[in-house]
Amino acid sequence: MTGEPTAPLHFEELTLDIDTPQGTVHAVRGVTLELQRGEILAIVGESGSGKTLTARAALGLLPPRTRTGGRVLLGGADVLQAAPDALRAIRGGEAAMIFQEPSTALNPVFPIGWQLEEGLRAHGVSEPAERRRRTVDMLRAVGIPDPERRLGDYPHQFSGGQKQRIVIAMALALRPSVIIADEPTTALDVTVQAEILELLRECRDEFGASIVLITHNMGVVADLADRVAVMYRGELVELAPVDELFRAPREAYTRQLLAAVPRLGGGRDEPDASPASVSSAASAVPVAPAPTPAPSAATAPAVLLDGVDIEYRSGFGTKPVRAVRGVSLEIARGEVVGLVGESGSGKSTIGRAIGGLETVATGRLEVLGVELRGQSRRRLRALRRRIGFVFQDPAASFNSFMTIEDCVIEPMRIHRVAGGRSTHRARATELLDAVELPGSYASRYPFELSGGQRQRVGLARALALDPELVIADEPTSALDVSVQARVLDIFTSLQRELGFAALFISHDLAVVELLADRVGVLQGGELVELGATEQVLHAPEHPYTQQLIAAVPVPDPEVQRLRRRAEDPGHPLLDAEAIA
Repeated sequence: MTGEPTAPLHFEELTLDIDTPQGTVHAVRGVTLELQRGEILAIVGESGSGKTLTARAALGLLPPRTRTGGRVLLGGADVLQAAPDALRAIRGGEAAMIFQEPSTALNPVFPIGWQLEEGLRAHGVSEPAERRRRTVDMLRAVGIPDPERRLGDYPHQFSGGQKQRIVIAMALALRPSVIIADEPTTALDVTVQAEILELLRECRDEFGASIVLITHNMGVVADLADRVAVMYRGELVELAPVDELFRAPREAYTRQLLAAVPRLGGGRDEPDASPASVSSAASAVPVAPAPTPAPSAATAPAVLLDGVDIEYRSGFGTKPVRAVRGVSLEIARGEVVGLVGESGSGKSTIGRAIGGLETVATGRLEVLGVELRGQSRRRLRALRRRIGFVFQDPAASFNSFMTIEDCVIEPMRIHRVAGGRSTHRARATELLDAVELPGSYASRYPFELSGGQRQRVGLARALALDPELVIADEPTSALDVSVQARVLDIFTSLQRELGFAALFISHDLAVVELLADRVGVLQGGELVELGATEQVLHAPEHPYTQQLIAAVPVPDPEVQRLRRRAEDPGHPLLDAEAIA
């Protein structure tokens, strides 16, 4: 090199080796990459490819027992050699990170206003009134309604998408020159996702921020990125401008990645009946013979909601919040029903109510022939044995002190499934194999897995008790497109073989189209449209459904540019003076 790079962020032969009890993991291998000033650089690749670790190295946020090689230059300083005091100044000031899983990024015991102000205090904003003003401005900028009132609310009082917006506000508070966005739209519905993408774009255009975007959503890449870096097994395999990469990818892996992208309008294919897809996946999860149901149970729907209202009440005498209003919905046995809608619309609340985790205020809710209202805790516990859950946030749903094997075994232990420890361990191995995780992962801990790998463990755990009903809350939100395609194939094959009913909650309309027999659309807690998947997604009647479909990003840069030009350029999402 003839001189130091002038780019705000430069990775030079970066190598990251992580020592684990199972041996050394070569997570990143000799990556050289440069983020240009004012550029949005997307890093894509499958789970475990090293894309998140590469980006986290820019802030020195690496796992324990990580050995580093090469250099990471941020503003001319080598982050890998920086002292702790220098790192504290860099984090938030020079560069900030939008984390992938907002539930773990936010502290559950502090109000979100306090957490937003914490970074400002740490970086010298000492005047309380100024901190409050900037905090309110940031919450308003990222779309949190009534921010002055919500400063005192805690993370659990926000939906998954709202928590993601709060994390974005924290990253933007100090106007850093480099923003590292790790799956910033993972938990967001398509309409809010469009707003967040516009927010990130304006951070680049208005403030000159350079952005590293880590995502598995190729529609987001096409809409936002200037260049794309493709990683595979810790190595950088392709780097190209976004138009060139989508138009003529050079590497076979890149072509495979683009081919796996689900596209709205692609239709719902029949499951592949080949031994490689159905027979192998189903045989990997042996099913205990199901008891013959009574005639009345056999004909009754798996789930019946009739005029259901669900309210959230605080312990401080405040007015209850009605999260779900008069929803009527049926899920037949063996049917997959998709539920879509914006963050806070009540999707997850309905899923939790069906699982007996939320109380119904009014209306009738029957699950597998059992009326949930007024049931004892013992009866609900027995019912939950017949229900599998795939939670939205895999990191928050696992006990970090338990191995992956113990996490999968936990439902068997809680419900006292017959068989000893060895039988349960064999079952866990079969389930991990079914979701395509090596048996060696059984002895690892959740923090040692990537986000997508944890999501697959969540699916394995949901199937541990051979459920009659599966409630899947954003089960593919953390997966890259290639792994997502395989997991969806596994889910479809297992659902077809085992015949369980499923409520599939998602903000990805293309994924819902692939899986669901029928689709329901929620807005503000109300079911505004319900019908066959083809009808709802291709000939929607309600204006909100039409708005949702119009907001879906298309994995084609040229199409995305044309769509942006056709939109109204007014109503700027971000007020530059408000955050200055």
